[in-house]
Amino acid sequence: MRIFAPITVNCKNMFRFEHPTYLYLLLLLPVLVVVFYYGVFLRRKALKRFGEKRLVRELMPDAASKKRHLKFWLLLACMALFVVVVAGPQFGSKLETVKKQGIEVMICLDVSNSMMAEDVSPNRLSKAKQLLARLVDDMNNDKVGLIVFAGDAYVQLPITSDYVSAKMFFSSLNPSMVPTQGTAIGSAIRLALNSFTPSESSTKTIILITDGENHEDNAVEMAQAAAEKGITVNVLGIGSPEGAPIQTRNGYMKDNQGNMILTVLNEKMCEEIAVAGKGLYARVDNSNGAVKALQKELDKKNKSEVESKVYSSFDEKYQLVAAILLILLVIEFFILERRNRVLSKLKLFKQ
Repeated sequence: MRIFAPITVNCKNMFRFEHPTYLYLLLLLPVLVVVFYYGVFLRRKALKRFGEKRLVRELMPDAASKKRHLKFWLLLACMALFVVVVAGPQFGSKLETVKKQGIEVMICLDVSNSMMAEDVSPNRLSKAKQLLARLVDDMNNDKVGLIVFAGDAYVQLPITSDYVSAKMFFSSLNPSMVPTQGTAIGSAIRLALNSFTPSESSTKTIILITDGENHEDNAVEMAQAAAEKGITVNVLGIGSPEGAPIQTRNGYMKDNQGNMILTVLNEKMCEEIAVAGKGLYARVDNSNGAVKALQKELDKKNKSEVESKVYSSFDEKYQLVAAILLILLVIEFFILERRNRVLSKLKLFKQ
């Protein structure tokens, strides 16, 4: 079962029908009224052939035409209420709380220019996005958030269980999202620590995806600080130790002397961060080995209670209409078209 992220909605009480097309059936009711009273007209016309109205009434002492009219209007009301029930009346709004077992995962993704290298097909960043999409597809009741970083780190997606939104954010990632170049891994881990929910009972973990190049801050210390709080730091090193040129719109990136720049996976740094964060390290290549290893690691985590709120804009209200319909049908069933001789003899208010 998929859970949506907590959202705040200011919504006034509203009324609507879930299937308003069925309301067109109400147009048949005036037709039935015309048919009924046309039948009454024909009945009265036929009775006139037998004689005067007073004499015919004496020949039919048990006839009760008013009850016949009452039964018709009750049945007509029942038909109208039945159409309303089928149309699905809905009124007001509600906010439901659903509790599920899962973990909280904050993803820190490197979007620096070096992630455009093509030593992993089609390139490092595209491969990372494919990996994340597959990771989210295998999540069940977990919460996920996204931080992008290069020279600075930014929260791109707050912690949520809305996997559809998460995959939309993944698909739109590119190096231009962070104008300052670099690899501020420590800042990304620090921001991730502050981006989890305040719940102390939930199991939390960080997934860091980077090539580790141009590392420039205290990443190992921050990973150790996370581990001390019970939050593991898993690292996926993406790229190759041999290195590859960086693809740009105008060809490959070059330095001031016109030499092609090669970007190399800093695997040693990635492993040190994983060890300090008491998490997993795996190198991402053109196979699916890294994501499988990561999924196995996440499955080992103890699932704790994750609370999410599901907003439902309308609440079903057909039950009340159905109850009135049932009462009217019962009343119509006990109304006879002829007079009750026993009740007619009762005179409760004698003068």
